[in-house]
Amino acid sequence: MRIIIVLLVLSSLVGCASNATKARNHPEFAITYPAMAKPLPNNSGSIFQSSQGLALFQDEKARQIGDIILVQLSERTNASTSASSSTNKASSVSSSVGLLMGYDPARGQIPLLNTTLSSAKDFAGDGDSRQSNSLTGAIAVTVSEVLTNGYLVVRGEKLISINQGDEYVRLSGIIRPRDIDSENMVASSQVANAQIVYGGKGVIGNANEMGWLDRFLQSSWWPL
Repeated sequence: MRIIIVLLVLSSLVGCASNATKARNHPEFAITYPAMAKPLPNNSGSIFQSSQGLALFQDEKARQIGDIILVQLSERTNASTSASSSTNKASSVSSSVGLLMGYDPARGQIPLLNTTLSSAKDFAGDGDSRQSNSLTGAIAVTVSEVLTNGYLVVRGEKLISINQGDEYVRLSGIIRPRDIDSENMVASSQVANAQIVYGGKGVIGNANEMGWLDRFLQSSWWPL
């Protein structure tokens, strides 16, 4: 009885610990800060000051490390697979002995010398899998690297705490500068090598997760 009580207490403590787990910042999606620019010295002997230059024909599109780009998330995937297989095998063997040392076994009623074997195997399997995902929204990312061809490597994450659960969205990929519009926005479908991660932790996440016993019963290790 004491063992049962101890197990119940431990299970309740484990459940409380799992509910207290919160989503944390991932180091691979951390903010990239621009390098500190050294101020140019003022040249008081000229009208034009290089330290106070202004590009008249340059837009405000992100192009440097640390610049912010807003990625519009519009992802939708649909997948379905099906498989079926069946096998059938039947075999039979029949043998009898006519004369054994000049003696007819059938007349002596010796059934062991008349043999008939038969076997049949039948297998049928069918599987069907369907999956549909949809993700919409927006996430602001920062430029972490500028490639030699001018393409921008971006990454970023968003953490949201709602009631008793935490949700997070993480994104990284490569963006062409010409795909960025005048408001520094780009669609997620135009992000190359995109890695989009959406998940959550908390009460809702724990409710959608099977326990270890259910996972074992649903796994291939369960013989039934």
